[in-house]
Amino acid sequence: MAYAITQSCCNDASCVSVCPVDCIHPTPDEPDFGTTDILYVDPKVCIDCGACADACPVSAIKPVDVLRGGEEVFAQLNAEFYAERPTRVAPATHTWEEMGAVVDRPLRVAVVGTGPAASYAARHLLLSTDARVTMLDKSPVPGGLVRGGVAPDHAETKAFANLFDWAYRHPRTSMYMNVEVGADVTHEELLQYHDAVIYGVGARLDRALGVPGEDLPGVFGAPDVVGWYNAAIDVPAESIRLGGERMVVVGNGNVALDVARIVLSEPASLRRTDMADHAIDEVERSAIREVVLLGRRGPEVAAFTRPELLMMPEGIDVVVARDEAAEAALDVAEPGSKAALLAALPRAEVDLTVAPPEGKRLVFAFGAQIVSVEGGDAVEAVQIAPTGRPDEAVKVPVGTVVRSTGHRGRPVAGLPFDDVTATVPNVDGRVIDPATGDPIPGAYVTGWIKRGATGGIGTNRTCAHETVSTVLQDAADGALRMPGGSRRGFGKLLRRRVPSLVNRRRMFAIESAERARGASAGRPRVKFASSAQMLDAARR
Repeated sequence: MAYAITQSCCNDASCVSVCPVDCIHPTPDEPDFGTTDILYVDPKVCIDCGACADACPVSAIKPVDVLRGGEEVFAQLNAEFYAERPTRVAPATHTWEEMGAVVDRPLRVAVVGTGPAASYAARHLLLSTDARVTMLDKSPVPGGLVRGGVAPDHAETKAFANLFDWAYRHPRTSMYMNVEVGADVTHEELLQYHDAVIYGVGARLDRALGVPGEDLPGVFGAPDVVGWYNAAIDVPAESIRLGGERMVVVGNGNVALDVARIVLSEPASLRRTDMADHAIDEVERSAIREVVLLGRRGPEVAAFTRPELLMMPEGIDVVVARDEAAEAALDVAEPGSKAALLAALPRAEVDLTVAPPEGKRLVFAFGAQIVSVEGGDAVEAVQIAPTGRPDEAVKVPVGTVVRSTGHRGRPVAGLPFDDVTATVPNVDGRVIDPATGDPIPGAYVTGWIKRGATGGIGTNRTCAHETVSTVLQDAADGALRMPGGSRRGFGKLLRRRVPSLVNRRRMFAIESAERARGASAGRPRVKFASSAQMLDAARR
């Protein structure tokens, strides 16, 4: 019986590396890699060896005969992917795994961040070279997007963090947490103690709508909402309040679906996850029973992935608001497309000018946009109009508005920044001075700050591989300056600068304390929601 890849696929291609018959695609060598929702197993080629399942960091690969419930559809989806795909000749090796240049001395590399992009970079360095790695993060605990960006009910995806535990514990790794690069230590100082610095700092900001009233209380950016229910230390517990009976989320990507699902879920089910207690309490107090996902364009360009939609819990009605243009697109949807998935949903006459009906409902509304937000001390309504026709706006009662229109990177201290792309200018991860086009020696980027906020967690594996290969090539070419300071000296510098420095032992003490809190409550963990709580646990 063949294996199938299911909804929690992270796309990091670990399974591709171990498959002996080349039956998992797209591979990082192929042009469609990163464009599909998940990777797929070819059931006609699979020999049922199980190597891919053992290698998968999120347990997304399962034998077809054990799939149950909502996962059964993935057996069909895996097979359909190969229905019209040309026959392949298995390559002897995958070129994307080749690290490239060999360096004649051990490098010292600082990696800023501990999210997937940064951690993959550290992992590549430790596995493929004899480099010594220094990891720094402004948070007292590691994880980045896995800890703070993955929805609490995505338990298998959250287990992805275990992949990097090895790198954090490696004897050639030094961990310095609760350190803000740019404030506690500068880029130039990092280079005094390291051959190179790789920034994997993500893209924390959201994109404003640019409409009147957007700054009213009750209007939030999705990164803040996601951080709030994931107990991010930079989002105070009281900063998000869920008002009204209707929430409007601008956008229809995976994050928009995550927010909608969390808000509409039963609190009892959320209390079995690692969701922040303050957020669960707020969901329980909330009167929201309808979430509207507002898309400027039609269903044919909806941004969510198929697995995400399949996660919607029972008891929530999921409908598409009737609209002439949207329905025309649904009626001619190509099989297997996002529009075809939406075409299978019920269509409903949705009157947003009145209170929501009884029960819980998720509404996909296409071809519409918010033109203004209204209210006094907080948002009370939004004006929604057909896209491009603001004079046809109608007033929609709403108590909460969330912008889920994409992420933006923020400037990195000491490096150039492109405001248009919200990235650090680079070529293959090598930071470039935009004024001269010349490389900035020793400076590199990976992840969203490198390529923009595109691609899921696993996409960072190939991204980090490219950056590390660039670092090694530059080292081999003599383009890196040898640091003057020592590893011990760098540790002393940080201990002087950061009184509340969290080392590896204290970092794992915080992790252990959270898991212990969770074990007593029958949950994966109960997170600390502030730096003060984390530091107290670290000391104890």
